[in-house]
Amino acid sequence: MAEKVTGPASYFPSIVKRYGRPISEWMRELDAVADARHMEQVAYLKERFGMGHGHANAIVAVYRETRGG
Repeated sequence: MAEKVTGPASYFPSIVKRYGRPISEWMRELDAVADARHMEQVAYLKERFGMGHGHANAIVAVYRETRGG
């Protein structure tokens, strides 16, 4: 049986379903604002792509965790 995904990544299936783009594309989008602070990155996804706060925050959290931010 597969291990249950918890934390911010647990939002990923609904993000892919709602916005129609894989998570890898969202991670690449954040490269454009890689040096910004967490909430600035969240605002970028919300303002530029119309993403909801929870979804944007989840992507940014994992982005920063995996990129050492």
